[in-house]
Amino acid sequence: MAGTYRAGTSVGMRRRTATEPVAPPSPPARARGVPETAPRQLHRGMTLVATISLFIGTRAAWTDAMLSRPAVAGIISVCYASILVCAVLALTVRTRRALIRVDAAVLVTAVVLVTCGYVLDHMGSDEGVLTAQAANEILHGRPVYGRPWPWLFGTPRVGITKTMSGGADLTYGYPPLTALLAAPVHAVVHSTAAATLVTTSALLLSSVLLWVLLPAHWRSAATAVCLGFGFLPHYAYLGYPAVTALALLVPVVVRWPDTGRGGHLGPGGVLRAACLGAACAAQQLAWFLAPFLLIGLYAVRRGELGPRRALAVTARYAATSALTWCAVNAYFAAEGFSAWLDGILLPLQQKAILHGQGVMGLSYYFTDGSSRLDYYSYGSQLLLLGLLAVTLLFVRRVGPAVTVLPWIAFYAATRSQDGYFLMMTPLWLAAAATVPAAAFATAWQPRLPHVTGRRAKAALAAALLTPAVVCVIVAAASPPPLHMSLAPRYAQHGSRVGITAVRLRAVNTTGTPLSPHFASRRGQGASNWWTIASGPATLAPHASALYVVEPPGGFRPVPSGRAKTYLIAVTGTPMTITTAHLPAAPPPAR
Repeated sequence: MAGTYRAGTSVGMRRRTATEPVAPPSPPARARGVPETAPRQLHRGMTLVATISLFIGTRAAWTDAMLSRPAVAGIISVCYASILVCAVLALTVRTRRALIRVDAAVLVTAVVLVTCGYVLDHMGSDEGVLTAQAANEILHGRPVYGRPWPWLFGTPRVGITKTMSGGADLTYGYPPLTALLAAPVHAVVHSTAAATLVTTSALLLSSVLLWVLLPAHWRSAATAVCLGFGFLPHYAYLGYPAVTALALLVPVVVRWPDTGRGGHLGPGGVLRAACLGAACAAQQLAWFLAPFLLIGLYAVRRGELGPRRALAVTARYAATSALTWCAVNAYFAAEGFSAWLDGILLPLQQKAILHGQGVMGLSYYFTDGSSRLDYYSYGSQLLLLGLLAVTLLFVRRVGPAVTVLPWIAFYAATRSQDGYFLMMTPLWLAAAATVPAAAFATAWQPRLPHVTGRRAKAALAAALLTPAVVCVIVAAASPPPLHMSLAPRYAQHGSRVGITAVRLRAVNTTGTPLSPHFASRRGQGASNWWTIASGPATLAPHASALYVVEPPGGFRPVPSGRAKTYLIAVTGTPMTITTAHLPAAPPPAR
């Protein structure tokens, strides 16, 4: 009788006689040529995905380099060969140690490609230009906050943030750490490259740090997310201070539930707390993550230590972070407290013109406007508070998602662009790799009477988020505050047809005086402000008036085809928007 047993992917045969005693089956034999330390297929897949991600943007960078920097193009060509070799090795190496070396090769290739990208494009955008100017002011001992720098704006690369009150923000609106780091670089470089060098270096350092801190089979995923897909290097080249905050948050987030274990912060916990405070001193995005981390840390430690010791260790952690933040900001606050405070709070209170992919698009893109845009902001704030409450009440369930939850609130904001939190996505990966659900198994949760089943808990969570939903509905359902009838004036310049002025009748349908400001929109963006040639600055409640508004430069080209152009009227207090379609232009004369 023949017995069979499996060995790896092969099947062996052995003969058993009638007198042979029946014994338990032998353990599976190792197939010849397959080492015991062979890497898992998932690890191979992670490495291969990271390798493939390096192709994104490589051809465009090589094409640009061939025009201006052939030596850089040569380096990119070598990286191209490295990508191919790493892809082969990812699928063929036979030991885990060898695959880890391939992961390291992929990381080095990504670092070289990002460095080449920086050499080709390091002039930055408005964030980088503002940070470089702030660094220059620091070097010369001049105030940083509350000083407008209008000469920095107006070029295609340097955008300007328009406000709903008809103006624009021309001042520095970030915490000072990135500018402080850029100051010594600016003493040598004397250009925007000082800021972009700091942010690009921060991205590279954070990528290497995350690679080292993650488990081996997750490391190539870090390479792909930080460097391979291209979006984070792009923000680093532009000089976004949030990249500096990301680098500081990496050690904070990796295995964050272990912080304060046993009731002692230790050197590692103190370092994490200091990094959190420094991240908050680099960019405002870290402010949104900090309370979620503190709530989660307290809940985990209370489940281990009890309420008093958990509160003590969490307080020490928070105090260390706060002291670090104060140390970075102290000089600027002492120099001009009001200007400094207004500067670091600017993104939260500037009432910038609508932008993004969130629910505010209902009022901006899909309806004629809204007279209660402020309710989007209220909804965003209530959503953030609701998510904090959900984290406190159900930390065992949502604890692993603490690094993702803060950014949900941005979806309801009037500035809901994904770029505001997209730079924090490596932290999502860090939590997925190092913060398992088991870390919250014994975390403390408040006992809620009559809330025991899943349905009851889900209903409570939904109730906590309902006020935010109600505010969003109010904002989206509110009608536009103005009723506008448009009569555009067209002219032809060469082969182009455009608008030279729009005569409009506006009726204020609300009980609030409104001071409208006008711009045109085509697609998702808004133009610079149009000039009000005639018409009142403020429209009284339920009053009507005739306006004549002119586009910047006196001529606004109108595209042919199916693209539509809209005239928008916005007000800052209260925040409102009215949208009206501009009639199609007549065909150009031949």
